[in-house]
Amino acid sequence: MKLPSLPYDSWTETRLTLHLIFQIIGKIRLASSPRKNHWWYITEYISSKGFTTHSIPMNDGINTFEITLNVHSKSIQIESSKGESNELALNDGYTVGQFYKDIMAIIDSWGQKLKFIPKPLDLIIETPFAEITEYHHYDWDAIHKFWQMMLWNDGIFKEFSGRFYGKTCPVHLYWHHLDLTVTRFSGKSLPPMDAGARILEKDAYSHEVISFGFWAGDDNMREPAYYSYTYPSPDGLGDEKLEPESAFWMEANGSPMAILKYNDILESENPKEIVMNFLESTYQAGAKRANWDIEGNRVPPLENL
Repeated sequence: MKLPSLPYDSWTETRLTLHLIFQIIGKIRLASSPRKNHWWYITEYISSKGFTTHSIPMNDGINTFEITLNVHSKSIQIESSKGESNELALNDGYTVGQFYKDIMAIIDSWGQKLKFIPKPLDLIIETPFAEITEYHHYDWDAIHKFWQMMLWNDGIFKEFSGRFYGKTCPVHLYWHHLDLTVTRFSGKSLPPMDAGARILEKDAYSHEVISFGFWAGDDNMREPAYYSYTYPSPDGLGDEKLEPESAFWMEANGSPMAILKYNDILESENPKEIVMNFLESTYQAGAKRANWDIEGNRVPPLENL
C-alpha cells in the first residue's frame, strides 16, 4: 500500500481556500442544527465522495439538506430531501467570497434562514467571507491526496474507537483547525472554566478527555502529523513511553502532547499497525496517569463475552 505524500508548503493557497470553504460549510451546519454536546453538531465527515455534512435539518425539521465537497466531480453539491440539487464547480479563479454568496443564496431560496458570524475563525484571514477574493485556488491533485489521507485515517480512527466502552465522539473533521479527531471521555465532569474563557473551550473541555487526531500541519508543525493529549493534563504524562520509537512528547499550551509524524510511517510495511500502536500507547499513558478505569472500559472480542 502506498500512502500519499503531501508536504505542508506544497499546497498553501489551496489549503487555505479549502479551509475557508470548510468553515463556511461548518457554520451553515452550526446555524441550522440543534445543539449537541462538545460541538458534535457542527463538524464534517469523510465519505466515499469526499467531505460531507450528512443531513442538516431545515424548514423546522420538515426537510433536510446536505452539503458535500465531491473530490471526484471537483464541486460542492447541495441537495435537499425535496429532491432539489445544486452544484458549484470549484475551478481556479472561483473566489471564496463568490462561493459564500452562491451557497447562501441557494439555501436561502429553500426557505432556510441562517444566522452566524460570517467571518473566519482563528485563521490569518479576518476579512468577512463575502469579501474574500484572494483565495481561489484548487490544486485537485493536492485536494485528492488530502482526502485520501483523511479517508485512510477515518477508517483507523473508527476501528480504534471501537476498543472503548465509554463515551466516544464520532470520528469527524473539525473545521476550526481542519483536524480529524476522535475523543474518549472518562465520564468525570470538570469545574467550569473562568468567565473569560471562550464558549468554544468551555463546552469542549467540560469533562475529562483523551483526544486523538490527525491534521495536515500548521505553522507550528509544518508537516502532517498525528497527535494526542489528555485534558486536564495529569502529572507525569510526558514521562510515559510512546510507540513507535519515533513518536515523542512536545509542549502545547503548557502541557505534553504526543506526536507521530506522518512522514515517519510512509515507507513502513504496516503503517496502519504503527498508527494503531501510537493511538493505544497515548491512551494508555493518559488513562494511567489520570486514573481512568482502563479495564472497565476495554472492549473484549465477541467470543470472550
